[in-house]
Amino acid sequence: MLSRRHLLGATLGATCLSGRAADAPNDAAEAALRRGGVVIAFRHALAPGTFDPPGFRPADCSTQRNLNDAGRAQARRIGAWFAARGLKPERVRSSPWCRCLDTAQLAFGAAEPWAALGSPRGASETTNAESLEALRRAVAARREGIEVWVTHMFVLSALVGEGSASGEGLVLAGADGAVALRARLAIP
Repeated sequence: MLSRRHLLGATLGATCLSGRAADAPNDAAEAALRRGGVVIAFRHALAPGTFDPPGFRPADCSTQRNLNDAGRAQARRIGAWFAARGLKPERVRSSPWCRCLDTAQLAFGAAEPWAALGSPRGASETTNAESLEALRRAVAARREGIEVWVTHMFVLSALVGEGSASGEGLVLAGADGAVALRARLAIP
Protein backbone atom coordinates (compact mmCIF):
# COMPACT_ATOMS: atom_id res chain seq x y z
CA MET A 1 0.00 0.00 0.00
CA LEU A 2 1.30 3.45 -0.95
CA SER A 3 1.84 5.99 1.77
CA ARG A 4 0.12 9.35 1.62
CA ARG A 5 3.46 10.98 0.77
CA HIS A 6 3.98 8.63 -2.21
CA LEU A 7 0.44 9.24 -3.44
CA LEU A 8 0.92 13.01 -3.19
CA GLY A 9 4.24 12.78 -5.00
CA ALA A 10 2.75 10.63 -7.75
CA THR A 11 -0.21 13.00 -8.13
CA LEU A 12 2.02 16.09 -8.29
CA GLY A 13 4.37 14.38 -10.71
CA ALA A 14 1.50 13.40 -13.00
CA THR A 15 0.08 16.93 -12.81
CA CYS A 16 3.43 18.48 -13.71
CA LEU A 17 3.97 16.00 -16.49
CA SER A 18 0.52 16.44 -17.96
CA GLY A 19 0.81 20.24 -17.98
CA ARG A 20 4.49 20.51 -18.89
CA ALA A 21 4.92 17.43 -21.05
CA ALA A 22 2.13 18.59 -23.32
CA ASP A 23 4.18 21.68 -24.18
CA ALA A 24 7.63 20.06 -23.99
CA PRO A 25 7.84 19.36 -27.75
CA ASN A 26 7.29 23.09 -28.34
CA ASP A 27 10.09 24.14 -25.97
CA ALA A 28 12.73 23.88 -28.71
CA ALA A 29 10.58 25.99 -31.02
CA GLU A 30 10.08 28.64 -28.36
CA ALA A 31 13.81 28.73 -27.60
CA ALA A 32 14.69 29.11 -31.31
CA LEU A 33 12.09 31.86 -31.73
CA ARG A 34 13.48 33.72 -28.70
CA ARG A 35 17.02 33.55 -30.14
CA GLY A 36 15.65 35.08 -33.35
CA GLY A 37 17.13 35.13 -36.81
CA VAL A 38 14.54 32.58 -37.92
CA VAL A 39 11.50 32.11 -40.08
CA ILE A 40 8.62 30.07 -38.74
CA ALA A 41 6.77 28.65 -41.72
CA PHE A 42 3.29 27.34 -41.00
CA ARG A 43 1.20 25.05 -43.09
CA HIS A 44 -2.22 26.69 -43.21
CA ALA A 45 -4.71 25.66 -40.54
CA LEU A 46 -7.26 22.92 -41.13
CA ALA A 47 -9.05 23.23 -44.48
CA PRO A 48 -10.73 19.88 -45.20
CA GLY A 49 -10.02 18.17 -48.48
CA THR A 50 -6.88 17.62 -50.46
CA PHE A 51 -6.78 19.83 -53.54
CA ASP A 52 -8.61 22.90 -54.76
CA PRO A 53 -11.52 22.18 -57.12
CA PRO A 54 -11.02 22.49 -60.88
CA GLY A 55 -11.24 26.10 -62.04
CA PHE A 56 -10.23 27.60 -58.70
CA ARG A 57 -8.83 31.13 -58.65
CA PRO A 58 -6.53 32.27 -55.83
CA ALA A 59 -8.23 35.67 -55.64
CA ASP A 60 -11.72 34.14 -55.32
CA CYS A 61 -12.25 32.32 -52.01
CA SER A 62 -15.52 30.81 -53.20
CA THR A 63 -13.60 28.70 -55.75
CA GLN A 64 -11.11 27.06 -53.36
CA ARG A 65 -10.76 25.04 -50.17
CA ASN A 66 -11.15 27.21 -47.11
CA LEU A 67 -10.68 26.92 -43.36
CA ASN A 68 -13.50 25.25 -41.48
CA ASP A 69 -14.51 26.17 -37.91
CA ALA A 70 -11.80 23.92 -36.49
CA GLY A 71 -9.21 25.56 -38.77
CA ARG A 72 -10.25 29.06 -37.72
CA ALA A 73 -10.03 28.03 -34.06
CA GLN A 74 -6.61 26.47 -34.69
CA ALA A 75 -5.35 29.70 -36.29
CA ARG A 76 -6.54 31.72 -33.29
CA ARG A 77 -4.73 29.29 -30.93
CA ILE A 78 -1.50 29.84 -32.86
CA GLY A 79 -1.82 33.59 -32.31
CA ALA A 80 -2.69 33.07 -28.65
CA TRP A 81 0.41 30.88 -28.17
CA PHE A 82 2.64 33.66 -29.55
CA ALA A 83 0.86 36.37 -27.51
CA ALA A 84 1.07 34.35 -24.26
CA ARG A 85 4.85 34.18 -24.69
CA GLY A 86 5.32 37.78 -25.80
CA LEU A 87 6.68 36.66 -29.18
CA LYS A 88 6.01 39.27 -31.86
CA PRO A 89 6.91 38.60 -35.48
CA GLU A 90 8.48 41.49 -37.34
CA ARG A 91 6.79 40.43 -40.55
CA VAL A 92 3.99 38.06 -41.54
CA ARG A 93 3.83 36.84 -45.13
CA SER A 94 1.36 34.45 -46.68
CA SER A 95 0.52 32.53 -49.79
CA PRO A 96 -2.17 34.43 -51.71
CA TRP A 97 -4.56 31.45 -51.25
CA CYS A 98 -7.48 32.31 -48.96
CA ARG A 99 -6.87 29.51 -46.43
CA CYS A 100 -3.32 30.79 -45.90
CA LEU A 101 -4.28 34.46 -45.69
CA ASP A 102 -7.11 33.61 -43.28
CA THR A 103 -4.75 31.56 -41.08
CA ALA A 104 -2.24 34.42 -40.94
CA GLN A 105 -4.85 37.09 -40.29
CA LEU A 106 -6.63 35.12 -37.57
CA ALA A 107 -3.33 34.28 -35.86
CA PHE A 108 -1.40 37.53 -36.28
CA GLY A 109 -3.93 40.19 -37.34
CA ALA A 110 -2.48 40.91 -40.78
CA ALA A 111 -0.51 39.30 -43.57
CA GLU A 112 1.37 40.39 -46.65
CA PRO A 113 0.60 38.15 -49.67
CA TRP A 114 3.76 36.78 -51.28
CA ALA A 115 3.50 34.80 -54.50
CA ALA A 116 6.62 32.77 -53.65
CA LEU A 117 4.61 31.10 -50.86
CA GLY A 118 1.80 30.11 -53.25
CA SER A 119 1.00 26.50 -53.96
CA PRO A 120 3.16 24.98 -56.69
CA ARG A 121 0.13 23.10 -58.04
CA GLY A 122 -0.59 24.46 -61.50
CA ALA A 123 2.54 26.63 -61.73
CA SER A 124 5.35 26.00 -64.17
CA GLU A 125 8.55 24.24 -63.12
CA THR A 126 10.46 27.46 -63.75
CA THR A 127 8.11 29.48 -61.54
CA ASN A 128 8.30 26.85 -58.80
CA ALA A 129 12.10 26.78 -58.93
CA GLU A 130 12.26 30.58 -58.78
CA SER A 131 9.85 30.67 -55.83
CA LEU A 132 11.80 28.01 -53.95
CA GLU A 133 15.04 29.92 -54.50
CA ALA A 134 13.43 33.16 -53.27
CA LEU A 135 12.30 31.36 -50.11
CA ARG A 136 15.78 29.92 -49.51
CA ARG A 137 17.34 33.37 -49.93
CA ALA A 138 14.83 34.91 -47.51
CA VAL A 139 15.61 32.30 -44.84
CA ALA A 140 19.35 32.76 -45.32
CA ALA A 141 19.01 36.57 -45.06
CA ARG A 142 17.21 36.42 -41.71
CA ARG A 143 19.72 37.56 -39.08
CA GLU A 144 17.52 38.57 -36.15
CA GLY A 145 13.90 38.64 -35.06
CA ILE A 146 11.07 36.41 -36.23
CA GLU A 147 9.36 36.30 -39.60
CA VAL A 148 6.19 34.24 -40.04
CA TRP A 149 5.15 32.56 -43.26
CA VAL A 150 1.89 30.75 -43.93
CA THR A 151 1.97 28.43 -46.91
CA HIS A 152 1.14 24.94 -48.19
CA MET A 153 2.38 21.42 -47.44
CA PHE A 154 3.94 21.14 -50.91
CA VAL A 155 5.99 24.32 -50.40
CA LEU A 156 7.26 23.23 -46.99
CA SER A 157 8.07 19.77 -48.27
CA ALA A 158 10.09 21.20 -51.16
CA LEU A 159 11.88 23.60 -48.82
CA VAL A 160 12.88 21.16 -46.04
CA GLY A 161 12.20 17.70 -47.47
CA GLU A 162 9.66 16.83 -44.77
CA GLY A 163 5.90 16.96 -44.46
CA SER A 164 3.90 18.95 -41.96
CA ALA A 165 0.46 18.82 -40.38
CA SER A 166 -2.21 21.46 -40.80
CA GLY A 167 -1.33 24.42 -38.60
CA GLU A 168 2.13 23.08 -37.78
CA GLY A 169 5.03 25.54 -37.79
CA LEU A 170 8.57 24.74 -38.90
CA VAL A 171 11.29 26.94 -37.41
CA LEU A 172 13.82 27.52 -40.18
CA ALA A 173 17.27 29.08 -40.28
CA GLY A 174 19.96 29.44 -42.88
CA ALA A 175 22.83 26.99 -42.50
CA ASP A 176 25.78 26.70 -44.88
CA GLY A 177 23.76 27.91 -47.86
CA ALA A 178 20.82 25.61 -47.11
CA VAL A 179 17.65 25.77 -45.06
CA ALA A 180 17.88 23.99 -41.71
CA LEU A 181 14.85 22.81 -39.76
CA ARG A 182 15.54 23.88 -36.16
CA ALA A 183 12.28 22.86 -34.49
CA ARG A 184 8.60 22.12 -34.99
CA LEU A 185 5.71 23.92 -33.34
CA ALA A 186 2.41 22.08 -32.97
CA ILE A 187 -0.40 23.96 -31.25
CA PRO A 188 -3.19 21.54 -30.24
